[in-house]
Amino acid sequence: MTSPDVLVRVATARGVTTLTLDSPHNRNALSTALMTQLLAGLGDAIADETVRAIVLDHTGPVFCSGADLKETAAAYASGAVPAGMLGDVLAAIWECPKPVLAQVGGPARAGGLGLIAAADLAVCADEATFAFTEVRIGVIPAVISATVLPRLHPRAAAELYLTGDTFDGRRAAQVGLVTASVPAAELDAAVRGYCDSLVRGAPGALAGAKELLRRPGTAELRAGLARLSALSTSYFLSDEGREGVTAFREKRLTRWVAALDGGSAEQAG
Repeated sequence: MTSPDVLVRVATARGVTTLTLDSPHNRNALSTALMTQLLAGLGDAIADETVRAIVLDHTGPVFCSGADLKETAAAYASGAVPAGMLGDVLAAIWECPKPVLAQVGGPARAGGLGLIAAADLAVCADEATFAFTEVRIGVIPAVISATVLPRLHPRAAAELYLTGDTFDGRRAAQVGLVTASVPAAELDAAVRGYCDSLVRGAPGALAGAKELLRRPGTAELRAGLARLSALSTSYFLSDEGREGVTAFREKRLTRWVAALDGGSAEQAG
């Protein structure tokens, strides 16, 4: 019997469990398999009394590219997309009684930004890039809003949600998406520094401090995620969403962009 691919690597040392997204072939996209393994890793780390903090890391140059659009396109035939599972992952990170720190060494898009925002702390490389690209493929950043909007400054949220423009690590720190942005060569040391501080906290006190910090609270977050997951699904299944996902996978312009110049939807350049 063939064992499933390992998409999330788990390592524990000195009170810290590191969960490493390890699906570089698709830029650590949030496939059902990866999210299932991530939830399992989180559950095990929470249950392990020796673990004081959790780091969310990645292999390859990209932290997380967001939804697995290949899987999403295949799911269209059944009239379902895996937005609900993303909500479960974000809730698990947000509600985790142990501090979660995201280590972001490369680009993050869409759902990847939800993971970063769900973490209690996030440190990125200055060179890392971010973008809420959903509107450009005919959908909206619905599910991730549950964790992203409590972090972002309102004016920045409006700009970044509506334009889909790319921004770097320094801007991510300025607008509240990450805790700190550092040169890439200093990223590992910065994360170790935070972990060294976190493991000095008493487990019960850390959990209690997290409870004070949670806004929205657990019940409010869960209710919001259920509503946002349904909203996300409706956009992915809309005509615009189907066209956007298809255009992205075919590496061509969407019809609404091509129409601006009266051209075809062939990918330019």
